[in-house]
This record gives sequence, structure tokens and C-alpha cells, in this order.
Amino acid sequence: VQLVESGGGLVQPGGSLRLSCAASGFTFSSYGMRWYRQAPGKARELVATITGDVGSTNYADSVKGRFTISRDNAKNEVFLQMNSLRPEDTAVYYCHAIRTSYWGRGTQVTVSS
Repeated sequence: VQLVESGGGLVQPGGSLRLSCAASGFTFSSYGMRWYRQAPGKARELVATITGDVGSTNYADSVKGRFTISRDNAKNEVFLQMNSLRPEDTAVYYCHAIRTSYWGRGTQVTVSS
């Protein structure tokens, strides 16, 4: 089983990034997926959730209206489109398959001028 995040980087406040998470080794479409983030010195925070079947979504209040989670079950990928980024969005972002122990290694997002 592998979850590999990509797409992080340095962006100015107000900018956008699109994170990707490529999954392999399990039946991807059967699992809901989540994006979490962890800033230095802070607890890991749930950012967004998408179900495996109809793709229903849910978001943390801190990102609602700015971030969009989506998935492509044919390609075994889940995405996080992040718009209107703020310095407080700076963190390592991780993808996770719900009700499993499957986690990626994370991708760093830094929002700074």
C-alpha cells in the first residue's frame, strides 16, 4: 500500500496550489479519503473529507469556501485544490484512507511573501 502526496511548494498569500495523492495497493474506490495538515508545534488537523462512493465532501471551517477536495477513481488519485491561501495554511499536508492505517509521507505547503 502506498499513498504519495505531491504538489506542495512556496506560494504567496492569495495564491493557489493543487495537491495530489496517488494511491496504490488497495481498492481505492472503496475508501473515503481525507486530507490532514500539521503545522510546526501544532496537532494534526483534519482539512477535508471525500467519500468513496458518491464523492460527498466535508471541510474544516477554516478552509471552507477556499479549498476543494476531489477524486478520480479511475486513476486512484485524490486532490486538494487550495485557493486564496493564507500564511496560516502553512503546514505539511497528508492524505489518509479512512478506517485504515494508510498515510502518505506528506507534502510541505508554505504560504509567505
